[in-house]
Amino acid sequence: MARDAEDASLRFDQQICFPLYSAANAVVRAYRPLLKKLDVTYLQYMVLMLLWEQSQLSVKALGERLRLDSGTLTPLLKRLESKGLVERARSESDERVRIITITPQGQALKAQARTIPEDLACTIGLPKATGQEIKKLCEQVLVALED
Repeated sequence: MARDAEDASLRFDQQICFPLYSAANAVVRAYRPLLKKLDVTYLQYMVLMLLWEQSQLSVKALGERLRLDSGTLTPLLKRLESKGLVERARSESDERVRIITITPQGQALKAQARTIPEDLACTIGLPKATGQEIKKLCEQVLVALED
């Protein structure tokens, strides 16, 4: 009997990791048809949202906000630049720092993106309060794992 109790912690249906992983993947998949009209990926959309808030950010600041390393972020930013949505330049005060600036074309996508959060919420079908609670719990998990 004691062995059954020990093994219970290894039961697949007792794990929190797989539902988190699966839910994150499902949400990203749900974004795909919504982002198709913008011709951007989910991560490119996240970059654009940050640049819609602040028209200019360093690669380091973007990486911190998105929790992405430069090896992942740099190719993503190059693709956004090739689409004419952002510009990459060296900082005037420190040439080691790369600054990402949203272009007028990138800024224009904001109008097309306005309905995406609401459209996604309708796709998921959860009350807004439940969505906010899930967001809060995910943020708590991230903070706990970063410490």
